[in-house]
Amino acid sequence: MRPELPNQAQIIDQLNAIVEHELAGVVRYTHYSFMIFGYSRIPVVGWFRSAATETLTHATEAGEMITMLGGHPSLGIGSLLETHKHDMAEILNESMEFEIQGVELYRQLLALAEESGSITLEEYARRLIAEEAVHISDIDKMLRRPGDVAQAVQSEAP
Repeated sequence: MRPELPNQAQIIDQLNAIVEHELAGVVRYTHYSFMIFGYSRIPVVGWFRSAATETLTHATEAGEMITMLGGHPSLGIGSLLETHKHDMAEILNESMEFEIQGVELYRQLLALAEESGSITLEEYARRLIAEEAVHISDIDKMLRRPGDVAQAVQSEAP
């Protein structure tokens, strides 16, 4: 039997918040993939569907961490805001906001993991922060005009 972490209940709650957030991302990115039109449709649809698959992987990993700790993964899903703005820039800005929220959730988990002394949870949180930072960078690059090298959106993500 695995010894309980001092803040295990908080960690499980945070992991459940991550599961719900990532599951909302699966729905969000799949929906966005349906709403892309124009010359760049095929590669952009592929990117959004790949993002949906990756967010499902993130939700699955968080759920596995929950059960590793003896918890019960949530059946809930995070906030799904439908703005009805399907312009590519609007979709990318909404995606950026979603990814920044994800980084914050993983940073909160990292703080809890450091407090608990769990190297496994710390490494998991750090890896996901890094992956989300790459997503933010990708979205930022898509928001730039051709030839622009400066960031389009200022973010706190590493």
